[in-house]
Amino acid sequence: MFLLEISYTSFFEATLTSVLSLVLLLAASHQLWSLRWHSTRDRGSTLPLPKGSMGWPFFGETLHWLVQGSSFHSSRREKYGNVFKTHLLGKPVIRVTGAENIRKILLGEHSLVSTQWPQSTQMILGSNTLSNSIGELHRQKRKVMSKVLSSAALECYFPRIQEAVRWEVRGWCRGVGPVSMFACAKALTFRIASRILLGLSLTDSQFHELARTFEQLVENLFSLPLDIPFSGLRKGIKARDTLHQYMEEAIKEKLTRRDPDACEDALDYLINSAKEGGKEINMQELKESAIELLFAAFLTTASASTSLVLLLLKHPSAILKMRQELASHGFSKQCQCLPDMENPNNNILQDNGHRCLTAGCQLPLLMGTEGHLKTQGEQTEQLLTDKTDPQNSLSSKNPLKGKNRIQEAPCSHDKSTCTPVPGKLQSPVSEGTSQQNSNLEKIKSLHYLECVVKEVLRLLPPVSGGYRTALQTFELDGYQIPKGWSVMYSIRDTHETAAVYQNAEMFDPERFSSERDEGKLGKFNYIPFGGGVRSCIGKELAKVILKILAMELVTTAKWELATPSFPKMQTVPVVHPVDGLQLSFSFLSSSDRDRAARNGSLA
Repeated sequence: MFLLEISYTSFFEATLTSVLSLVLLLAASHQLWSLRWHSTRDRGSTLPLPKGSMGWPFFGETLHWLVQGSSFHSSRREKYGNVFKTHLLGKPVIRVTGAENIRKILLGEHSLVSTQWPQSTQMILGSNTLSNSIGELHRQKRKVMSKVLSSAALECYFPRIQEAVRWEVRGWCRGVGPVSMFACAKALTFRIASRILLGLSLTDSQFHELARTFEQLVENLFSLPLDIPFSGLRKGIKARDTLHQYMEEAIKEKLTRRDPDACEDALDYLINSAKEGGKEINMQELKESAIELLFAAFLTTASASTSLVLLLLKHPSAILKMRQELASHGFSKQCQCLPDMENPNNNILQDNGHRCLTAGCQLPLLMGTEGHLKTQGEQTEQLLTDKTDPQNSLSSKNPLKGKNRIQEAPCSHDKSTCTPVPGKLQSPVSEGTSQQNSNLEKIKSLHYLECVVKEVLRLLPPVSGGYRTALQTFELDGYQIPKGWSVMYSIRDTHETAAVYQNAEMFDPERFSSERDEGKLGKFNYIPFGGGVRSCIGKELAKVILKILAMELVTTAKWELATPSFPKMQTVPVVHPVDGLQLSFSFLSSSDRDRAARNGSLA
């Protein structure tokens, strides 16, 4: 018995000694890690480093950042101030908030700072992308991409984007049961990016496989720089290689089939720009540019689209005001009566013995097997019997090829410069429909819609900020920013803390009205697309998609939450609801429209 007690005591002492040794070792390593980074301060500057914590050796505070999301930065901002230090994704980082601080960074591109995405992002996207290029190379690439996404190009893309949005929204309304809004938005934006911008001819299976692979790439863009089996970086690289293989085949096919001077989509323009001056095509550069274009139009726009739907659901008064504005500008819809047919989900209205699709439901013009336009009844019957996955309603039938397809025609172009010029969707409008395809000039006249989009992007900007690297040591808010350190400016925190916004936490689109226009009180208080020479090149495309989606939703659909409460928001890699935002959609009825009209007259 005595020996047994001794053995228990020895075991306890050994365990306690091991635990204490581990604690002391961790404490010592934490302190040495902090001293290691403190020693990198610029001795030539008398200013101190910003306050903050560098976390644990190698990992820094990356795990805290991934788990805590937006609260990570807000809690440290409250503790340390608008400029604080941390260690994320293998690098020392200075996190910056505030209009004046951000102004200095964004306007200091190429002098104080240079773009520097995390190492994992650089490795996955590649060195030939616009986001990873600097200096003259960046200016050249930005010039090319600016033409791809110019106003003239957007006029060309507009009708096809509008048709894609209309089709998707009707798919959500026809579906049985709730849908994941974020998944729906990603399906829509990936379709726009792949089929309309890049002009890829994809079968349904190819589309779904490509979308899944691309999402895997995006999910691992911000990961620890560990290229080991099963790591996030390894998964991202694998997805990138798969996408590059497909893009190379698509580019080669395009080169063999296309008119050398044709410019029907963004990929055509990238190819022609690559051949300017007799240069040989750099396939690697083309592949990386094409993937970057997909990235630019995909996840951030899907995030903003989901936020738009969420905030409109929370604030139905904004929907009412949007309907009033659309009606005053001639965008209101009339009920389109069609022959009686079976209705699988009670989303058709009765009208004088006929069944009517939701008011003003303009159907895409579908081609029959012999190439003739289908009648309204045939079109509607096909739509109603097309029982597709509501999250991917466009994917059941490839709308760009096959016997049942949306009728589209290539844009008209100035072949001398290969710059897309305004064009129209070459589809006759069926008798009985009242809404024509609108254009950029018309939607620019919708001022309240513009305010809604701005407010959505202010409250829930898709990305939390941008990355830079200090080219030299400089001062910011009384602290030194050492040369070589990463600088991450915060979009979300700046929007939340800007003094120019009255009740900044509230959804108030009219803060951007001409009477108030709080956004003009300080240029860098509103930066959802960044600023300076690195501002988001696809911002006008994103705003067009958001406006078209908002117009289609408020004139066609109603939606409600399919869960007991609104979900929490996650911020990595972009802002999105943790559960995807489960919603139930249905078509607007005549009574809904009449009620909205009465409320509008009372207002």
